[in-house]
Amino acid sequence: MDPAKLRALLEQVKLGDVSIEAALGELRDLPFRQLGHVATVDHHRHLRLGYPEVVLGTGKTGVQIAEIMAELARTGANVLATRVDAAQAEVVSAQLPAARYHADARALVIEQQPWQDLGLGTVLVVSAGTSDQAVAEEATLTARLLGNRVDRVYDVGVAGVHRTLSKLDALRAASVLIVVAGMEGALPSLVAGLVDRPVIAVPTSVGYGASFGGLAALLGMLSSCAAGVTVVNIDNGFGAAYAAALINRRRE
Repeated sequence: MDPAKLRALLEQVKLGDVSIEAALGELRDLPFRQLGHVATVDHHRHLRLGYPEVVLGTGKTGVQIAEIMAELARTGANVLATRVDAAQAEVVSAQLPAARYHADARALVIEQQPWQDLGLGTVLVVSAGTSDQAVAEEATLTARLLGNRVDRVYDVGVAGVHRTLSKLDALRAASVLIVVAGMEGALPSLVAGLVDRPVIAVPTSVGYGASFGGLAALLGMLSSCAAGVTVVNIDNGFGAAYAAALINRRRE
């Protein structure tokens, strides 16, 4: 349940506008709801962590994704499903017309609440090459849905370092930077050597044979000589955006 919605409900009970029995009815599915034998939807996560549960589409059928998204949407929250392919999205969209498919980010979104700026500053998503775009877009979409102002700086890999340096003002203006790169994964080290902000490095599976599906980039980022670099798993744009949102979030 959305903390703001719960607060409003408790205020209504306090004022006598809503009965205790009615409020209990609203809360009956906390902390979770079982959907058959397949999924247990965590409605309490928003209260615990500040953000609602996100659906991972990998390994699920379109019908399963639709059922879980519908249950999460029932509370009035915005809903995000990541790693959704076009075939899965077609099934979900047929059942949930409100779901919008972002093919570039491989994600489905149901937006029921207006966007709110919950951050201290801007999250900047930086990608080394066009081939890294899907992971970068997953990070961009996730960070925005979590209440952050998001900017992009794309295709500024170290093979043309002058491109990176031309974006120095944007790099230094951000509060948190998500740097996405495949191949040897050198870009986060370069960026972290130029800014006094947290840098979250995302290795991608982009690269030739010896890149081992992103392992070379991962190890390169973990071995960075630049201080202040934190590394997430291969292709994990979502995890990077979630971490960036926690770093950037205003505390009431």
